[in-house]
Amino acid sequence: MNIRSLTRGDGVVIGAAVLLFVASFLEMYSIDGFDADIPNAWENLYTGMGVYLGGVIGAALIVVNRLLPAPRKVAGLDLGVLGTAFTIFATWVLFWTIVDVPDNVSAGAGLILGFIAALLLAGAAVASPLMPALQAPLMPASRPAAPQPYGGQPQGGYGYPGAPQPGQPGPQPQPQPGQPYGGQPQGAQPFGGQPQPGQQPQAPAPQPGGDFSPFWFAVPVPRPLFAEDGSPTPIAELAPGTWYLAVEQRGPSLIAQTQDGRRGVLQDTSGIQRG
Repeated sequence: MNIRSLTRGDGVVIGAAVLLFVASFLEMYSIDGFDADIPNAWENLYTGMGVYLGGVIGAALIVVNRLLPAPRKVAGLDLGVLGTAFTIFATWVLFWTIVDVPDNVSAGAGLILGFIAALLLAGAAVASPLMPALQAPLMPASRPAAPQPYGGQPQGGYGYPGAPQPGQPGPQPQPQPGQPYGGQPQGAQPFGGQPQPGQQPQAPAPQPGGDFSPFWFAVPVPRPLFAEDGSPTPIAELAPGTWYLAVEQRGPSLIAQTQDGRRGVLQDTSGIQRG
């Protein structure tokens, strides 16, 4: 689980769930001239367990689904969708409980605060996938000081954090013993020259991906990573706040490598942050 995958919408969900849980211990009703203790939501098992705690469980399902590397399903339903349904149910029941308050009785702090918390909880759960402001990372990505490339990739390629960018001077080669500074390596032929007798010309090593150089990147919102064989089922989910390595480009898509060494196709590359 990666806590940096949480979004601002998830932060609102967590805060509203805490408020809803606190409201369950407050008085449900207020009666003028009645000084005795008035029961809270836990005096009625249906209200406490089915409504207030049901909303908190819905919030927990939404957050857990976000923290998991890949979406999980229960009985064919996504955990996030199931959690949203719980929050909407809690809001619906609390709304009609306030509307149908018995005569000579007023809604208490527990009922009013619980409805506000449930309404905020359901609103954040529904609006998070739709509003870009709520999809922003809850914790901004921290740029690594000295990251090492995965899989033994050489440092210094374009895009690695801390690597020289185009137009900036890079490290100068050091002369080898027996070789004048700035001269040709031993055994190499001058540009345009012919190979010496008894020597075979060496073909240049092919460069994978043309001019593409691996680079580090981070995604602005959680995005699925699909298998390279074109399977529609995601093999992982890239989370905001984590650096991943792009090792190849295929059209508009990138071949990304996760921290555990898995490779897949990132189809949506809009808004990615290069390292």
